[in-house]
Amino acid sequence: MPQLNPNPWLFIMIISWLTFSLIIQPKLLSFVSTNPPSPKSTVTPSTTPWTWPWT
Repeated sequence: MPQLNPNPWLFIMIISWLTFSLIIQPKLLSFVSTNPPSPKSTVTPSTTPWTWPWT
């Protein structure tokens, strides 16, 4: 069964992961987000109960 032979595909997978981890990922992580997250407010809005007309 030739699909179980890891000889060429293991090397390709390792090289592609090393390329991604060492070259592409640091370049992508260096970009600054255009929309930085804002802090969430701790104030909870006051809610009023709904008055149902049929009760």
